[in-house]
Amino acid sequence: MGISHQKGWVRLRGKKWYGYFRRTELDPANSQSKLNVAQVILGTKPEMSKYEAREKLEREIVRLGGQSTGDQSVVKGAVTFEWFVNNRYLPLKETDWREETAKVKKHLIQADLVDTFADARLENIDKFSLQTHLNRLAQTRSRDRVLQVRAYLQAIFAEAVDQDFIGKDPARTIKVPAHLKETDKTVLSWDQLRAVLSRLGRCDRIVLELEMTNALRPSELFGLKWKCFDPATSSIKIEETTYKGKIRPWGKTKGSLATIPIASDLAEELQAWRIECREEQRQKKHWQGPTADDPEGFIFPARDGGFIDTGNYRRRVLHKFAKELELPKLTFQVIRRTVATLARKKGDIKDVQGVLRHSRTATTTDVYMQELPEGVRATVNSIHQELTQKGGGNGDRGPGASKPSAKKAKVLSFGTRKLVRQIAHERGGSKAIFSGR
Repeated sequence: MGISHQKGWVRLRGKKWYGYFRRTELDPANSQSKLNVAQVILGTKPEMSKYEAREKLEREIVRLGGQSTGDQSVVKGAVTFEWFVNNRYLPLKETDWREETAKVKKHLIQADLVDTFADARLENIDKFSLQTHLNRLAQTRSRDRVLQVRAYLQAIFAEAVDQDFIGKDPARTIKVPAHLKETDKTVLSWDQLRAVLSRLGRCDRIVLELEMTNALRPSELFGLKWKCFDPATSSIKIEETTYKGKIRPWGKTKGSLATIPIASDLAEELQAWRIECREEQRQKKHWQGPTADDPEGFIFPARDGGFIDTGNYRRRVLHKFAKELELPKLTFQVIRRTVATLARKKGDIKDVQGVLRHSRTATTTDVYMQELPEGVRATVNSIHQELTQKGGGNGDRGPGASKPSAKKAKVLSFGTRKLVRQIAHERGGSKAIFSGR
């Protein structure tokens, strides 16, 4: 039971001292003043006595009562979710985000969290309301978005606890909903990629040939300038990226901005395209942008001389040919996923990671590479042939061959899965063959 004082009272709950005092607040429902009890976490029992807790409470009351914020709802124990996110969470986090990233994250937080819990007081939001909200989102939002919302919920409430606005974190143990919408895993074949290239004019064919060969992100592809191209070494240096009408001197990851090799035939194609591009620009009387003679000129310029808009190109070229060729889907993301999946038979995992310029191998193998049914079947057949040696190798036991000893049989029994994994690795098998350890 709390000890009453003129300026509030303190109470020990668990190992923490809590302070309480009465304060007049504005009821947002009817704009009328009402008397409420505000709560303040003062500290832990080991670090302060009850007397010290009372002294701190008096200081807190003076601080909270004497320094108006202009928002009557901003009182410990009466803070709304929206106010905390906008005034305590985002100011701490958005300094670590780039401008475009901040816009995306803030929009997601606003649309999927703030719009729902805007006027709810922090201490009134419990685990049940958060979990049911996340479950509802899972019915309409993508898998990645639901996972992001859960991460933001946990970060927001962990910050609220850390800043002593609430005593218990209701989001700490919320679970990912069991049934999430399937993530797109579309992968095309070599024949489908070749079919797309065969239908394109020179400029678009070079754009997509470069994209399909080097798995560039569209922001990197359309930010390329002639100064980035070195025909002598058949390489391109990615120095800038594009995003929503802006040129940025950074990429998605630290390894995004790098010098990458390109096929020698593609380097020759780019040389021929530069000559053609130069002539076309000379014939245009009102050409505004830098020409192909200018190192600052874009390799794939838009009509006004600037860089091509990714969304416009997706609709104008990719969606058009996906429909004409009856492809399941054709986007830059699908192309990168396809390259990662098909290229594993052209090099090892680290080589594919280098092509996609991922900072972690797990991103390449777990997110981009997909298992192919024909690859799984071929690997299974290959493993079985190795085990049975049907071709007549050293392991082919005839009717008169001696049986392996009990000790050898035991070794085979325990080592079978290890052997299978080794064979699968050597044959470039799919990661989906075995899910167990």
